[in-house]
Amino acid sequence: MNDVDFATTKLADLLRHPEDLEKIPGLKAEFTRKKAAIDGQLRHGLKEQLEVTQAGMTSIQDGQRTVNLIKEEMMKIDKLCAEAQSMIQDFPHINLIAQTHRNFEQVEKMKRDIETFQERLENLEYLLGQDDEDPANQPNLLEIHYGLTQLRDIRDEAMDQIKNSEDTSTELIENLRLEAGATVQDYFNRLDDVIEWFDKHVGEACINLIELVQAGNDGMVVRLALVIEEEEKNDKKVKALQSAQLEYKDLAARLRSVASGPKELRGYKEKFIKSIEYVCKARINETNEAFLEDPGRLEKSLKWYFNNLNTVKLGMQTLMPKKWKIFKTYYTIYHTMMHDWLTERIDDQSLSAPHILAIINWIDKYYTKMQKLGVSEEELIPHLIDNRTAELVREYRQVIVTAVDNWMDRMAVTDKKNFLDRDENALYQDENQLFKMKTLGDMWRMLGEQIAVTASSGRTDVAEGVIEAMFRALLARQRMWQSLAEAETAKYATGDQEGLQSLQDWLLAIANDQISCIDDGDPDSDGPISYLTVFERDITPLVSPAYLGNVATQIETLRNGYIDLGTTCIKLFASSIFTVDFRGILPEFFTPTWYSQKHIEAITLTFQDYLGDYERTLHPSLRDILVEELADELLAHYLSAVRNKGAKFRRADPFVDKIKDDLRTTWGFFEQYPAFPEIKATWRVVEGFVNLLTADKAAVPDVYEDFKNQYWDTQIGWVEAVLRARDDFERSMLNAVKAKAAAMNVQRAAETIMGKVK
Repeated sequence: MNDVDFATTKLADLLRHPEDLEKIPGLKAEFTRKKAAIDGQLRHGLKEQLEVTQAGMTSIQDGQRTVNLIKEEMMKIDKLCAEAQSMIQDFPHINLIAQTHRNFEQVEKMKRDIETFQERLENLEYLLGQDDEDPANQPNLLEIHYGLTQLRDIRDEAMDQIKNSEDTSTELIENLRLEAGATVQDYFNRLDDVIEWFDKHVGEACINLIELVQAGNDGMVVRLALVIEEEEKNDKKVKALQSAQLEYKDLAARLRSVASGPKELRGYKEKFIKSIEYVCKARINETNEAFLEDPGRLEKSLKWYFNNLNTVKLGMQTLMPKKWKIFKTYYTIYHTMMHDWLTERIDDQSLSAPHILAIINWIDKYYTKMQKLGVSEEELIPHLIDNRTAELVREYRQVIVTAVDNWMDRMAVTDKKNFLDRDENALYQDENQLFKMKTLGDMWRMLGEQIAVTASSGRTDVAEGVIEAMFRALLARQRMWQSLAEAETAKYATGDQEGLQSLQDWLLAIANDQISCIDDGDPDSDGPISYLTVFERDITPLVSPAYLGNVATQIETLRNGYIDLGTTCIKLFASSIFTVDFRGILPEFFTPTWYSQKHIEAITLTFQDYLGDYERTLHPSLRDILVEELADELLAHYLSAVRNKGAKFRRADPFVDKIKDDLRTTWGFFEQYPAFPEIKATWRVVEGFVNLLTADKAAVPDVYEDFKNQYWDTQIGWVEAVLRARDDFERSMLNAVKAKAAAMNVQRAAETIMGKVK
């Protein structure tokens, strides 16, 4: 159940949005590739484990057979010895004499070795001094090693005899122990110093092994390999002796061949392996410093890595014992070191996005370079970063997404505060005298910088995630301005004029900004292009072909959103004029006062003042929208005035002439603007309005039908208000209209002006 929950959580993280479903083929391909790689590694590892297990089982069986044979032979020898003792007369005396003779020979040999010990030790010191002068060749390395091996054996034998002499009855051995006690110990202490000197030579050679091969110093490499190989053999003998002594203690004590030889592990082969690790670790530490300083230098700073492995493959394999598999030893150690270093960097919480990107891009390059060296990805265990590439990509992508979100959030907080405070310093007039917000350019500049960072990754999965976040942030910004503008404009519904002009300045600035985002100017000129076009041009090359359709859809959504937001701000600007400036005029329409007042003329003069003040500060494409919106807003309020208290159309009053006069005044004002033909066509709805007022009672349903067919979104409540405003209103008229409305089947189309009339 936990696995199911984990899988569900993982899928929820990967597929957060409906658009993410398009990523499923890519994710499936990625997971398939990872599974194939892991399966390959598992097969390779299983094969190696089976081979090792089979070899181990074979060795155990062979060892068991050998041990059984040895036990049988020893039993035969023991039996022969026992029989020989009973067959030979005076055997105990003969055995004592033979043992005494052997002990005497051993003492004599030990005496000769001790007497020549100092001379031989001085000779080795002399040879070491010569090698000190030529560390790159060390011509005496093998001779020194052979001499030290002999002296070590002498020391081990002497110390063993001195230790065991307590159990013997021979006076010579006892005298040897007493005689050699102090003198031999002094020699042995000096021997340790010479061994340390020799080990230093070997260690330096191991450290500089790659350089020795690169310099063509094959002789030195071979001599070093021979020394380490010989020591490896001795260590194997020591391990075998220790095992035999542990398992067959009594029998081993009786056999000199088992008890003789080296007594302790010297570990030269292990030290050789440690030197490889030490050199690799030191070079990786240097690489780490360069990487932290400049992640772009990662590949260059790791050039030594592949040079070393190539040197081992081409120049060292023939100089080393085949059983060592020196190239595999090297690349296994190097790969492990590289894995440990990269995983340590990945787990570092302070790792920056460029460093994460460098590691992501390095993975494929690393395996490609290793493939050229003849090492497949399956042979390199574990995976270089434990198959965490997808995690790193998400982490790197999230770093950029977080930067974008944080920047946009901070900008939104600042813009919101400036808007609510009506801070005029947050606005400016551009070279064309248009009102603009100062933060618009900064926002698009920031997005451009993050796109550049994303492009440097060279990965579509990173780019698509970042671009998706940018789309969300831009749409959220549109919604924020829409909500703020509507909420702040609604506060002036009471007619309070305080701060209205500042709000209107901001509304126009917001509207201008939306047009700046999408206005590409004259396509035939070389003028500047819009922010959105630049954004689309920059992100298109970064995404996969499958994602291009989503880009086009999102760009179109943004473009429509900018148009809608700009238009909304203009509508709110126009509605604020009616809410505040015409608050005292609008309730008088269609009342007795209306006949004697020139309200439409007063309204158009106010329009003239506003347009005169703001025409230069408003984008040209928005000026026509503002003129049309003023005309539509006036028409909607004009038709809605039938609901005014006291509105009444008496047959004896010249209301038709008054309406015509209002219409002429309106058209006389708007005919100076390019949008006048559209405005005039929209205002023809007044003709249908007049027909509803003047038609005979019996003809009203037919007039309503014609009107409804032209303006499908006409509300029956408004029609009822018009009819009730007639001085000859009867309930039967309204019932007839409602019956006609119920019988009609009107086709919906684009919204008309009547959709705004309440």
